[in-house]
Amino acid sequence: MKKSVSITDFMDAFTKMRPSNFTYEGLECLYNYLIDYERDTDTEIELDVIALCCDYSEYKDLEEYKQNYSSINSIKDIQDATIYIPIPNRERFITLNH
Repeated sequence: MKKSVSITDFMDAFTKMRPSNFTYEGLECLYNYLIDYERDTDTEIELDVIALCCDYSEYKDLEEYKQNYSSINSIKDIQDATIYIPIPNRERFITLNH
């Protein structure tokens, strides 16, 4: 049995369980990415806040990302290495952890 999750449900789940993992804008971008992924791959994703927090991370900018991955020098390097989800009008972005 499947229950569709609205963006409000998605954000509420994170606010209750992991309020510090993503910004509001980051959650909106992650939600939209996951909805597009489901549609494009015909795959249902379970709303598992803990798993999503383990799988994805939000970074404030490239410099913060480089603290964890010293071999990365540019956004292009990130895009070549993993999933990159930009947050519009911000330097922030989300990546799939690897």
